[in-house]
Amino acid sequence: MLQDTPTIRYYQKLSDALVDLWNRGYRFDDLRLYVDGYLASLRHSSSLEPYLIHRLEEEIVRYLYDPSNFEKTQTELDYR
Repeated sequence: MLQDTPTIRYYQKLSDALVDLWNRGYRFDDLRLYVDGYLASLRHSSSLEPYLIHRLEEEIVRYLYDPSNFEKTQTELDYR
């Protein structure tokens, strides 16, 4: 579980981006490449401690492998 505020913000940005990319037609391999690049840039920029990046990676991979995160929600139809 993530407890560090900056790490949580990165997690939220990354998970939102993954859902957006999925809805735009990208698939699992593309999303995995995006995650790898995102984490590599965090490591390169030294914006987080390495152990926090590792924890973020564990959480976002868990998010990525959960298919319920990428299901489209059904909106209520307007019958006017």
